[in-house]
Amino acid sequence: MDAPSQMFSASSSTGRGRSRGRAGKPAQSEVGEPSRPGSSAGRSQVSSTGGAELGAGETPYGISGPGGGLIRGPSRTGSVSQVSVASHQGQGESQQRSVSPSPSEISSISQLGLDALRLGGAVGPAAKRRGALLFISEPHTRPAHITDKRGTSGQQINLISNLFKLNRTTNFHLFQYRVSFNPEVPSKGMRKSMLKEQTDVLGNITMFDGETLFLPIRLDKEITEMFSVRKTDNARIVISVRFTTEIPPTAPTCLQLYNIIFKRVLTQNKMKAIGRNYYNAEDAVKIPQHGLEVWPGFVTSILQYETSTMLIADVSHKILHAQSVLEVMYQIYNACKGGAQFKELVAKKVIGQIVLTRYNNKTYRIDDIDWNQSPSTNFMKTDKSEICYTDYYKTAYDIVIKDHKQPLLLSMPKAKDRRRGQDGPLCLLPELCSLTGLADEVRQDFNIMKDLAVHTRIGPGDRVRRLKKFIEDISHNPQSVKELNDWSLEFQSTLLSLPGRQLPTEKIIQGDPNNPFTYSRDSADWTREMRGHRLLNPAGLTNWVLIFTHRDVGCANDLYSTLQKICPSMGMQCCKPNFVELPDDSTNTFVRALKDTVRPEIVMVLVVLPSNRKDRYDAVKTYCCVENPVPSQVVLARTLSKKNMMMSVATKIGIQLNCKMGGEVWAVDIPLRNVMIVGVDTYHDSAKKGRSVGAFIATMNSTFTRYYSRCAFRSSQEELLNTMRVCMQAALKNFHAINGNLPEKVIVFRDGVGDGQLQTVHEQEVKLLLDCFQGVGADYSPKCAVIVVKKRINSRFFLGDGNVSNPPPGTIVDAEATRPEWYDFFLISQSVRQGTVSPTHYNVIHDTTGLKPDHMQRLAYKLCHLYYNWPGTIRVPAPCQYAHKLAFLVGQSLHKDPSLALADKLFFL
Repeated sequence: MDAPSQMFSASSSTGRGRSRGRAGKPAQSEVGEPSRPGSSAGRSQVSSTGGAELGAGETPYGISGPGGGLIRGPSRTGSVSQVSVASHQGQGESQQRSVSPSPSEISSISQLGLDALRLGGAVGPAAKRRGALLFISEPHTRPAHITDKRGTSGQQINLISNLFKLNRTTNFHLFQYRVSFNPEVPSKGMRKSMLKEQTDVLGNITMFDGETLFLPIRLDKEITEMFSVRKTDNARIVISVRFTTEIPPTAPTCLQLYNIIFKRVLTQNKMKAIGRNYYNAEDAVKIPQHGLEVWPGFVTSILQYETSTMLIADVSHKILHAQSVLEVMYQIYNACKGGAQFKELVAKKVIGQIVLTRYNNKTYRIDDIDWNQSPSTNFMKTDKSEICYTDYYKTAYDIVIKDHKQPLLLSMPKAKDRRRGQDGPLCLLPELCSLTGLADEVRQDFNIMKDLAVHTRIGPGDRVRRLKKFIEDISHNPQSVKELNDWSLEFQSTLLSLPGRQLPTEKIIQGDPNNPFTYSRDSADWTREMRGHRLLNPAGLTNWVLIFTHRDVGCANDLYSTLQKICPSMGMQCCKPNFVELPDDSTNTFVRALKDTVRPEIVMVLVVLPSNRKDRYDAVKTYCCVENPVPSQVVLARTLSKKNMMMSVATKIGIQLNCKMGGEVWAVDIPLRNVMIVGVDTYHDSAKKGRSVGAFIATMNSTFTRYYSRCAFRSSQEELLNTMRVCMQAALKNFHAINGNLPEKVIVFRDGVGDGQLQTVHEQEVKLLLDCFQGVGADYSPKCAVIVVKKRINSRFFLGDGNVSNPPPGTIVDAEATRPEWYDFFLISQSVRQGTVSPTHYNVIHDTTGLKPDHMQRLAYKLCHLYYNWPGTIRVPAPCQYAHKLAFLVGQSLHKDPSLALADKLFFL
């Protein structure tokens, strides 16, 4: 197609950097929640490569896939002026020529991750990401006194998991050698080529990264010398292969080798690497009505578990757009009719997105747009010759570029690319790039998400069938079987069977402590059971304000009249509010109304918004949480427009109002006294790149139903540690002020710990915690525990082997699928109605409390009952979910510290 000349005309600058400018929805509609927090099965998750992976979660241990060496396609050695990873702001025209690797320079599959296989320092004590590879060795955090981490409570149940045992035959061995060349051969590719010729001595089964060689056989001599001829100058090269060690079969290096071999196996089964996962393009499902494609695939990793080395595999999906980025640009151009804002709109749509180049299945993050370059621009190849992008793609990939006026997309090189000498941004053609993932506006489209869920929300039975077929396809592929046999490896064909336990249900204490009620064991939901019961500690709506526009008068009156009906049964007093009707729905009008009506005696402000405009929501919340602190509730008018749902909606609103004014809803029996339980989570600040929000929530009473909250901003790990010290000491002082003494035990549930961060938390945050206690008092040294809570995992558990179903709420797994170096367990605390339930992983990295493993497990499950936005169990302990809600509100809307006047209330619900 030919672009209109004005569409892709030259400009004096590149794109607008990371300017997203996307209109988002408010942090919460604040009217209940459509599903349990963190419990939606098959929930879309944006992968590290930017595509939406539904129902899989993030790969914990990824190995770089085939073609993971040099970047395929054009790239530039120079840099667009002022285009950097830090700012992503284009300020001028590039004066550098571009350089592109030729197809012959693309690394072969034998290179996969071998740089990580050297024992001499490559594998550290913890998981570390270098390039595309995540080192498998994790820090040993299991407390020395924990000899048996299995609990005893509950009913025994039989489970199966998405694990396959890796069996090593009796003749399995892995030997490591150091290879040197004399005279020196600088080129890694040439070294590999020379060593590959030595099959008569080394055999056909080798792994070589240019320096370190791995063989399944032991050479006869300690130092074996061979000879080769360098083709460039016919020089005689002496190759010395020196034996260094035999690798134990469970060593981290050996685990790396298993993963590399398995990546080969995946490619042999016609799967393509996209990011760190593998997908089958041949089985792609098109959804033409929405212009989307769903690529099915698997996330895999081989790890050492309690007693066996096993492959963990889970179903994953990659969401791709059928449209190219160029077609998206044309849509924007036609929509704005070629107006002056065209480039601005394109920047908002494209910059920051992850795209896939289908000619090599690589993903790139778009950091800028260079409107001054086009496919006709020349760049310099590695052989110093020049070629334009049009000719390059025709020569290298037999692709004919149709639009010769399109700009170039710029992607800053990743760390692994910079190590290979790629300094400047990579240049991509919009015509050859497809957007991945789902934008916010797409996720809000019910019809699109419903059609996607047909293909991505997989039930337990279907998931088990896919996993079994996956391992069967491998076992029936002759090439894969040979690959595994060559290394004396084989996978068990059946999923791992393992024992589990279902914890007993808890008694919910609401209005009458002497008359608790229970709930269905299968649903873990007490919506019906709590009706008609007085709240545990009700707060009164005595002096409050109701703000709405003139169009929403009916909705506001309906809400008030319904609250009058339901509040007395909950024990809440509901007085008539100060009705404030606004003439229009502008942000300034809402803020002006707040300034005119909010006084110190006001206990609650309820605002009915006509739509979910983010700027208006943010302004309301900023005023009520920062500028003039008062508990506030925001409700969308469309939520109140459904007359048949008004009683249910008003009940949820009433409960939230009670919480935000300092009331309590229900409790469970937790037989711990003088204990403070803390939840910590982090969230990225959307207003400032590189800054995160750390949220800190601590219980203040014996029933663990009253909280003290603080938050802190940080741009570095050290800054986070310093601010967390302030939060902890403030919480301890507040606990003392309320209870007259400091807690004897402090138990911290730490959420938001990513892959590779466990060692930092173990070594730095635990030390910080202990130092905090000394800062409160020289003689104060409480017993404490730190538990890392992780939701994004690939472990799945199923009930039964015939009629497969989800395990019931309260399921505990603390054997076989856990790790020997950790004091860990899995807990399925929630019930899901669709898809496969996702367990939560708990890792106790520090513990001096004296609580038994059974007590830790029971405590985690009890705390999952105490989240007041859902009358049922949730996926994580309530303090973690409250910390997430606070961090989300501050990171998305406030961007400032909330007022300390609200610290003793759940104002962020």
